[in-house]
Amino acid sequence: MVLQNNGREVIKREGTGTEMPMIGDRVFVHYTGWLLDGTKFDSSLDRKDKFSFDLGKGEVIKAWDIAVATMKVGEVCHITCKPEYAYGLAGSPPKIPSNATLVFEVELFEFKGEDLTEEEDGGIIRRIRTRGEGYARPNEGAIVEVVLEGYYKDRMFDQRELQFEIGDGENLDLPCGLEKTIQRMEKGERAIVYLKPSYAFGNVGKEKFHIPPQAELKYEIHLKNFEKAKESWEMNLEEKLEQSAIVKERGTVYFKEGKYKQAVLQYKKIVSWLEYESSLSGEVTQKAQALRLASHLNLAMCHLRLQAFPAATESCNKALELDSNNEKGLFRRGEAHLAVNDFELAQADFQKVLQLYPSNKAARAQLAICQQRIRNQLAREKKLYANMFERLAEEDSKAKAGIASGDRNLDAEMKDEQNGMAGSQSQVEPEP
Repeated sequence: MVLQNNGREVIKREGTGTEMPMIGDRVFVHYTGWLLDGTKFDSSLDRKDKFSFDLGKGEVIKAWDIAVATMKVGEVCHITCKPEYAYGLAGSPPKIPSNATLVFEVELFEFKGEDLTEEEDGGIIRRIRTRGEGYARPNEGAIVEVVLEGYYKDRMFDQRELQFEIGDGENLDLPCGLEKTIQRMEKGERAIVYLKPSYAFGNVGKEKFHIPPQAELKYEIHLKNFEKAKESWEMNLEEKLEQSAIVKERGTVYFKEGKYKQAVLQYKKIVSWLEYESSLSGEVTQKAQALRLASHLNLAMCHLRLQAFPAATESCNKALELDSNNEKGLFRRGEAHLAVNDFELAQADFQKVLQLYPSNKAARAQLAICQQRIRNQLAREKKLYANMFERLAEEDSKAKAGIASGDRNLDAEMKDEQNGMAGSQSQVEPEP
């Protein structure tokens, strides 16, 4: 194979299979490098540790990015690299001189796609078929144009060309992992995406596509074009307030439709736009604070429905920082505490609601539940401690009985020993 007329690859041992690494794949190799005069300057084999890098990202010399992309697992090849595809005029002192042509023997052991999850749990794996152009990527709220094909095992279940707003994919039956992937793509990029169930259709599957629960999916996706949404710093205050009002209504629609995750995304936008806005005054301040307060309260409500109770508590705390006596903030925080069995904290919240708003029947009912559960918990603890004391008393009694028995046995043993010593003395004494 010719490397753009500036190097060449000679295969010494064929690899297996048909797949080859793609752009962004993590590849694992062993290599040895020589100058043209046969001087060895580096070898991973000497270190007994495979070398890994992300293909096509400029982490290695150009010749490697080009040549390794043509290899199969198990393949061993010789790569001759002209200076412009190696270290060029600068070289790599002290071992590699200026304008050096290099020879490498490379063996490919493994390659795997790029993990796009924050936790690096393998839930979203991307492999890039064709690199996109530029460095810009779609952000939350961007309008994207995509062509996609979805596969479950070997069956294509989805094939569409779509234009939609990032954050609205669930309305179009797109899994969350696919939207996360699109936000990491460049214009024109073509990629293959592998999704674990938690980033696909999860525990429920997708009846429309005949996808069972806990299914792993594959998508082939082409990001044709996109228009980024304005970032917070690109908007003036009037734009932020105007967009916040629009987004709040959109979030409410999602909530009423039971699309809580999408509603969360909308309310979070308002928080990000207004939370650190410092140029507020007078009537504008009141309007912005009202939007922030509503967003935190609505986020708490969504998190409760999603059973994300710590997040619900955090949103209530944020709302109560703005209005310490807010009825909904106190009540929803009480619900979040109750859901995780923090009965005393829940009781305190419901009591404060009733103190400030005596007619709140829901808080009175929840307070009664808290108090009953606290009584049940105290009863269980009392019974637990009673049983514990009974066991301790029983063990103490047994221990005392054992000591008494041991004392009696010891007395008997000492008596026998004394008798034995007396007999022994009569045998060694001289005859009278």
